[in-house]
Amino acid sequence: MIFLDAAATTPVRREVLEAMWPYLSGDFGNPSSHHSLGEAAATALAAARSAVAKVLNCRAGEVTFTSGGTEADNLAVKGIALARQAADPAVNRVAISGVEHPAVEESARYLERVHGFAVDVIPVDGDGLVTVDALKSVLRPETALVSIMYANNEVGTVQPVAELAAAAHELGVPFHTDAVQAAGWLPLDVKGLGVDALSMSGHKLGAPKGSGVLFTKGRLRLEPLVHGGGQERGRRSGTENVAGAVALSTALTLASAEQDDAALRVSGLRDRFIAAVLATVPDAVLTGHPTKRLPSVASFCFPGTSGESVLLELERLGVVCSSGSACAAGSDAPSPVLLALGLDAETAQTAVRFSVTSAITPAELEQAAEAVETAVGRVRKLAQT
Repeated sequence: MIFLDAAATTPVRREVLEAMWPYLSGDFGNPSSHHSLGEAAATALAAARSAVAKVLNCRAGEVTFTSGGTEADNLAVKGIALARQAADPAVNRVAISGVEHPAVEESARYLERVHGFAVDVIPVDGDGLVTVDALKSVLRPETALVSIMYANNEVGTVQPVAELAAAAHELGVPFHTDAVQAAGWLPLDVKGLGVDALSMSGHKLGAPKGSGVLFTKGRLRLEPLVHGGGQERGRRSGTENVAGAVALSTALTLASAEQDDAALRVSGLRDRFIAAVLATVPDAVLTGHPTKRLPSVASFCFPGTSGESVLLELERLGVVCSSGSACAAGSDAPSPVLLALGLDAETAQTAVRFSVTSAITPAELEQAAEAVETAVGRVRKLAQT
């Protein structure tokens, strides 16, 4: 099997399993307990927080561990907006791009539905990029938060986050970025990016599912979603997942150390794969920006097919990939991301996304490109009979 669905999840790295195992076995203490087992857990949790902070170039106290990227996005969007509204009731708008992950978009819609916020959707161009002018066109003095993802989970387009954050700050508006897909491939220095909040997920990096991080800058106020024991400096109550935090910090540290070499190697392989697919399926449509994209993602529409049918044929040929976001569970509707890029609904439903880990080999991608040609040909032939 050739696994080309890394944007959905990645296998847990052996080093990560070894690092987290003690906190699933002998060192099982509650980090809030005042005895040796609890203190050992608390020490491990603090070390994990410091390791994440080192990669993000922030203070350890600015790192909040969550159950994943979805919770981190929810906490950022709802938490920052509600805290700002509590301080000033006139602050009642949030701005998000038209290609956000559902965790951001649904959080914004919750604020609209339950708390009376207005949601300003920032348009993207045909490559999925948000321009500074497009952002400025929706900013208002009453905007509580801007949330624009770092790299898109479906088409791989990378946003000019530093420029966009600077534009938001001109009006004094905090800026959050969903960096779930960017982590391990792109720089995560929050000072260099200029962001006030950043979300990540462990299982995209080689850590287990159920681990995530939210960075929030300095004294930025945050209304918690979960109340209780006041863990995570009151931002996220509940006994901490020590093993998960250790796993995420280990995976992030490893990915950060390997990032430059991996991104250079994989982007070259990605470009060869894209060229091979476009050569053998001439009417295939590459979606997302042709160059400003994640090293790990190549996404296409294959007009005249069904994306789901192509996926089934590819799996029969030993290639596992996706028709889009793995988080749109059970949906057969066309991707909102592709519609935002200007594709029609019929074309959008022919989408297939290929996403790789840093372990991908040239031979695997060559074989996958051949499988794409075969699979698309078979689906089209069946459609004509």
